[in-house]
Amino acid sequence: MPRLFPSTLPLSLVLACTLAACTPSAPLPLQDQALDLGLSLGTKASQPFVGRWTVTDVPAWLQVTPTSGQGDVTVQLRADRGLGTPLAADQAVLTGQFKIVWTAGPQDATGGTDAPAGTATWTVRADQYALTGRVREAASAQGQDLRVGTGLSKGTSEPTPARGLIVKYRKVESVSGLQARGAVAGSTVAQRARSTLQGAALSVTSSRPLSDDTAALQVENVAAALQALRADPAVEYAVPNAILRAQSLPRPSGPGQPPLAQPLEPTDQYAGLQWPFRLLGYPAVWRDMEGGAYTRPVTVAVVDSGVRYDHPDLEGRLWKPGEGALDLLSDPKNGDGDGVDNDPTDPGDRTRQSGSHGTHVTGIIAARWGQNTATCAGCSATGVVGAVRRANVKVLPLRVIDAAGDASVADVALAVRYAAGLPITLTDPQTQKATTRTNPQRAAVINLSLGAEVSADTARPMCEAIGDASNAGSLIIVAAGNGYGTKPYYPAACPAAVAVGSVTLSGGSAPKHAVYSNAYPAVQLSAPGGTDPLQDPAAFNGGVFNGQPFPDLVLSTGWDYAKDQPNYEAEAGTSQAAPQVSALAALLLSKGVTTDAASTLARLNATATDLGAAGRDPLFGFGMINAAAALGAPAISDTLGLRLQDSRGRVFQPPGRPGPLQRLPGRRHVPGHWGSGPRRQRHLRRDGRAARREGGHPGTSHPTGGRG
Repeated sequence: MPRLFPSTLPLSLVLACTLAACTPSAPLPLQDQALDLGLSLGTKASQPFVGRWTVTDVPAWLQVTPTSGQGDVTVQLRADRGLGTPLAADQAVLTGQFKIVWTAGPQDATGGTDAPAGTATWTVRADQYALTGRVREAASAQGQDLRVGTGLSKGTSEPTPARGLIVKYRKVESVSGLQARGAVAGSTVAQRARSTLQGAALSVTSSRPLSDDTAALQVENVAAALQALRADPAVEYAVPNAILRAQSLPRPSGPGQPPLAQPLEPTDQYAGLQWPFRLLGYPAVWRDMEGGAYTRPVTVAVVDSGVRYDHPDLEGRLWKPGEGALDLLSDPKNGDGDGVDNDPTDPGDRTRQSGSHGTHVTGIIAARWGQNTATCAGCSATGVVGAVRRANVKVLPLRVIDAAGDASVADVALAVRYAAGLPITLTDPQTQKATTRTNPQRAAVINLSLGAEVSADTARPMCEAIGDASNAGSLIIVAAGNGYGTKPYYPAACPAAVAVGSVTLSGGSAPKHAVYSNAYPAVQLSAPGGTDPLQDPAAFNGGVFNGQPFPDLVLSTGWDYAKDQPNYEAEAGTSQAAPQVSALAALLLSKGVTTDAASTLARLNATATDLGAAGRDPLFGFGMINAAAALGAPAISDTLGLRLQDSRGRVFQPPGRPGPLQRLPGRRHVPGHWGSGPRRQRHLRRDGRAARREGGHPGTSHPTGGRG
């Protein structure tokens, strides 16, 4: 057989052999692929490929990066289980698919209609996090001295007629021609106004100075007196001495970070029913207090109906008569039978139906912890707790609301100036003798859980007083009002005031705006004030009292006037929201996180949990205060049930009967209101967004969006 050599092959055969040896095979298509994340937050996936590709149709709960490229496909996947099950992690496994549209060919190829192309489908599976065991039994209490109180507010009743008027002159001069000051100036204003009214044949029952250039006059014909004074060009303004009210709703009676610290939970009898403290992260704050630090003295002035000094849960928490406490009501008919004095006790006989509004507000801030002095049979030996616990914070009671639940603009203006340490002039209604008083316990924080829907013009004396107090260094916290609407309430809407709206629990979502809480642009912050059990009844807090679900109301100290003994009352209103903010402001100052009113307000706003529309809005202001975040409290494990909140403010709270909760190693629980869960395994979202405590701690972010 003859041998053949290349040189003797036909040219066509040689070319065919050469081409066959040099031409590559057709590009391989991109293949479908299945990815199982298991319990991981994410993973990296890759597949060899030559050509261009683009990722499309990605499920909302999955993030894929990058979304396009050339050459080998290498992508990073991250699952946000919360977006797959936003309110209830009721799916044991999440499954989704995304597509990769590809065009095969070398990276430098221009492609064309003949270039191989197609779509690969990648399927992703992610297990939900599982918590085994049973959720701990919800808070439960038995007792005889707890009631759903009636409050002092008269709801939507007609406004009470004004108590006279308030007049301010543009300039007051003494006989020598020099500008007068203090009692002399105030008396000159009152005398000048009295002279003008007498010239118009109008009688003046009494008068008293409010400041150097402002005085309050009691007159029989308010409308005619206002007309006469406003006709005087020397008068800057003359306004009614309007009546304000406490802002509680009327109620019928009835029933990876540092190691996690243990939350500090009070053992007082009714403390388990005080859900607002857990919602705001106080178990972490109270644990933080174990290290000391909250030692700087702070006074919070509660300008209200006075207080019951004989309530055992307030013993040692108040400035007493003779130490700066003051009753500013000059009319002997205010309920205590006398005029201005040093005793702001909230009076009442056995016929009084309402509780003590000022006592309730004060207890939210400063009710003592632990054993109380025994006072009566059936009275709780431990009662409730207040936010400030062992911090060096005391309450200064200032009485401006009478036994009927009314407060005048003039009395509130005087009280605010006095609370801030500014001198005021008080007039004896019998002798008309004027004396100057200065508060020896200047209040860094002033709480006003009162207000009314009055005009900005009528509120000018209060707004000026609040402005003076602010300039003197006080932070003035005011209830935004329970008007069920959008009308501004004063003094909350005064420029220098911090208006506080109310939020309440919503069960399967973030805290929601309380239906009664007025929403207007001046609202700056929100805090738990409870629900309206008539228009929006709810018991999401999970507590049980005397065998019945405890309503989502705010529990604090009260007084039973029919029995003349201490009790505890559950109320709702912006009156209950405001002292939550006042207490936190006091703690910021006591710990030294902030040093003055401006830095305290900035801290409150910056650390608030943003609810509703992004940023400040009329419903929530900058958001709900966040005590643990504001005070930099340590991260804690949650031993009181289950509530998981993501960075958009949404929450998983399992339904069903509660039982004990066992925390999985390495997982972080979220303090908040109680959840409850079935006595079996539940699948819960515990990803990087959900596994965070609501209060926050150094190194973690805080909720900044979304409302359920």
